[in-house]
Amino acid sequence: MKVYGSNAIRNVAFVGHGASGKTSLVDALAFVSGASRRHGSIKDGTTLTDYSPDEIDRKHSINLGLGHAEWLDTKLNLIDTPGYLDYFGEVVSGLHAADAAVVVLSGTGGVEVGTEKVWEVCDQLHLPRVLFVSLMDKEHADFERAFNDVRAHLTPKVVPVEIPIGNGHDFHGIINLFSGHCHFYKKGTKTGEYEVVPIPDEYQSLFQQYTEQLTEAVASTDDELIERYLGGEEIPREQFIKAVKKAVIEGAVVPLFCGSGELTYGTRTLLKKMVELFPSPAEVKPPAEAPLVGRVFKTLSESHVGDVTLFRLYSGEIRNGGEVFNAEHETVEKLNHLSVQQGKERFEVERLSAGDIGSVAKLKDTHTGDTFCWREVPVRLPPIPFPDSVATSAVVVKQRGEEDKLAAGLHKLHEEDPTFHFEYSSELGQTLIHGMGERHFDTILNRLQRKFGVHAELVRPRVAYRETIKGRAEGQGKHKKQSGGRGQYGDCWIRLSPLPRGTGYEFEDSIVGGVIPGKYVPAVDRGIQEAAVRGIVAGYPVVDFKAECYDGSYHDVDSNEMSFKLAGIMAFRNVAPKARPVLLEPLMDVDVWAPDDALGDVMGDLSSRRGQILGTESDGRLTRVRAIVPEAELYKYSTTLHSITHGRGTHRQKFRGYAEAPPEVSAKVAAENQKERELQTA
Repeated sequence: MKVYGSNAIRNVAFVGHGASGKTSLVDALAFVSGASRRHGSIKDGTTLTDYSPDEIDRKHSINLGLGHAEWLDTKLNLIDTPGYLDYFGEVVSGLHAADAAVVVLSGTGGVEVGTEKVWEVCDQLHLPRVLFVSLMDKEHADFERAFNDVRAHLTPKVVPVEIPIGNGHDFHGIINLFSGHCHFYKKGTKTGEYEVVPIPDEYQSLFQQYTEQLTEAVASTDDELIERYLGGEEIPREQFIKAVKKAVIEGAVVPLFCGSGELTYGTRTLLKKMVELFPSPAEVKPPAEAPLVGRVFKTLSESHVGDVTLFRLYSGEIRNGGEVFNAEHETVEKLNHLSVQQGKERFEVERLSAGDIGSVAKLKDTHTGDTFCWREVPVRLPPIPFPDSVATSAVVVKQRGEEDKLAAGLHKLHEEDPTFHFEYSSELGQTLIHGMGERHFDTILNRLQRKFGVHAELVRPRVAYRETIKGRAEGQGKHKKQSGGRGQYGDCWIRLSPLPRGTGYEFEDSIVGGVIPGKYVPAVDRGIQEAAVRGIVAGYPVVDFKAECYDGSYHDVDSNEMSFKLAGIMAFRNVAPKARPVLLEPLMDVDVWAPDDALGDVMGDLSSRRGQILGTESDGRLTRVRAIVPEAELYKYSTTLHSITHGRGTHRQKFRGYAEAPPEVSAKVAAENQKERELQTA
């Protein structure tokens, strides 16, 4: 594999909504350039970057995929990202490794919710980008509609640089505005080859219109060019391309291309323009000034190989077999078998230059987000801002004895996918998994079985209810036991009263006159706290109350700390039921983004979940709905929202606090808790 210098590298992420044609396009670019031996297809499960069993079965990308193309003596690192929002963390990883992006739109779907999401991240990272309308050979494809959609919903700076000849099954050519040529594709085209033919008469006026738009948009970014343009002078191609590149890098112009990855139409032009218009790593300011800076942006776990680390080098050079310092874990890593990825294959290289993307297997203590540097000049780059989890479920093994394998498997899967988290909740007695949605969880279960032999299933997570009191009450707790020899004696009187929500627990020692010796009062406190954990209404911890110990008695011989702790437990059990106990349920702040045509259904569904709608506001082409919803009502909400909005809606939720549950909910929870206790003791 040839080693490329920084000036001859382009790092490009391919992003867009699911099923917009990204993977087919990346596959075609690598094949047309000659860097890949086979032109694969989604249908056959043979594309370059969708090679895992999960992706082949589902026929869509799940992982970030990495390939490369070689064109005009330049290496193009092609970063293929998934389109479904359940795997949005992979998109974020890919864009943080890239210097530019090709935003792919379906010729039939135009701008969709996934397109808008990736556009936002590109904006945040100030990434230069072009747009590519793919699937132009599919029925109902419409380039003009896609262009207007982009202009209305993404950016007014979009400028077509190509015009398709025909739409759908009639798509057979592309007019290139840079060259003024019409590229005619014959049936049976395999590697994007074309004939140059005259522009058809019926396209002449559209060609003139778009050419003027492009020239004016580019010229307006440069004082010298605008003068020449207004003076009617022709701008030399080399100078024009240079001006387009500057405008693209500054975000002043976003070129719009078109084609079909499946048919390879439009691929040669895109290869050429990625080389000409996108910046090389040498033209991009590195994230830190140091002799060596690199970052791990993805970890893959492969059978028979182990962990494969994908990293982007920002500055410096590394050699096969050389060593780097991992600043996060303060460890030295040896880079044996330094490679570049071409889909699932790895090709060993002698060295990598600044700006390139490489891979290495079997590192000791390196994880996604870690920074490579020299020990003498340590660097730690800011963490990649992965999206927060939006869904939670509990997971259990189907076969006894697989619990340890489950924990090990979940840990490995978190290494591969930082948007996936897991924890064991001792309070709920469940292993909880957190991720981007039910589709995400389904992938996790499949990988657990395939990679680790763990047969697991999702179950509803228990809810961390709490209890509290609304009234004041007082009473006695007395523990007295005499069974020959030294006895046990503890006697206390306590007063319980409510505290504001979120205050927690307070204890007040109001004993006077030594009726309970001071050394025994803390034992009463411990007893009350222990009893409070077991609840009053439905067995959940009691919170936000004050306990005051104000009277009692003791025995010179039989009293001890344990006796007063038991007295405290009995006092709480006697007094708490008289203090108007209630069940508290956790509430979540929920933000939902949905298109206007689904807004009524979304709000109706939230209301049916006992949600309180706080308001709505416009947010781009979607409307944001703010609501407060009980946590118990949000199980599998992402699936329902996906169904209601046909995949266009997204949501975010975070814990808000506790509130009193309605009587019917309290009764239901208490009954379920009682039934569970009976089953455990049966």
